[in-house]
Amino acid sequence: MADLLFDIQDGIATITLNRPEAMNAFSEDMLARWIQALETVRDDDAIRVLIVKGSGKCFCAGGDIKAMAAGKGFFESKDDITSTAVARKNSLWKRVQRVPLLLEEIDKPVIAQVHGFAFGAGLDMALMCDIRIVAQSTKFSESYINVGIVPGDGGAYFLPKLVGIDKALDMLWTARILSADEAKEAGLVTFVVPDEELEQYTQAYAEKLANGPTTAIQFIKRAVYQSQTMSLRSSLDYISSQMGLVTELADFHEGVQAVVEKRKPRFTK
Repeated sequence: MADLLFDIQDGIATITLNRPEAMNAFSEDMLARWIQALETVRDDDAIRVLIVKGSGKCFCAGGDIKAMAAGKGFFESKDDITSTAVARKNSLWKRVQRVPLLLEEIDKPVIAQVHGFAFGAGLDMALMCDIRIVAQSTKFSESYINVGIVPGDGGAYFLPKLVGIDKALDMLWTARILSADEAKEAGLVTFVVPDEELEQYTQAYAEKLANGPTTAIQFIKRAVYQSQTMSLRSSLDYISSQMGLVTELADFHEGVQAVVEKRKPRFTK
């Protein structure tokens, strides 16, 4: 069985981390398939939404600590025996760090469906998604400090944006474990739902987005993220250009007509 499963149904792609015996810790096969799947999501216009989830008892434990102890961690490399540090850096860049870089290129909604626990890089992978829907019993921790390493996948970039610098440093320095409610209060997650409703809730949310006006949804995502590094004037100029474009589309005219006729819109697929 592959370490990562990829499925597409009715415009919704699903990536399932599939190493339940290792709590879905990263492996080379998983990362390679993850990268390929994200490239497909990015490039296939028929895909309108992506869900990322884990199989078995949890979402993801991040790096495989047992493999690291055996000198076979996901950032180990045999390509450069003359400089171990450089080889590890380059291996991170080519493998696990490709995931956040590819996610940055995807202008479609990306939803993390989280259960069990999300620790270390597993938590960071959820933070890279646009929406985080989590089961009530889920636990969260930035656990890198427990093994004396740093968040090499982008956690130091994403975490402060969600919880603030002081809370991010506290989580990274102490590896404190948060409950789902504590994570929600801190701003780490979007929705907390009963464990037995997680799958259904996530699917319904994804279907709602998949049935919406695709281009408008993509443009909204671009505007929100790009505006984080823009001045107000630049952001307004950018969004006015998008408004000009979307009002040329059939979805705009259908949406307006649906409101006038007091019915649900039938957006294009």
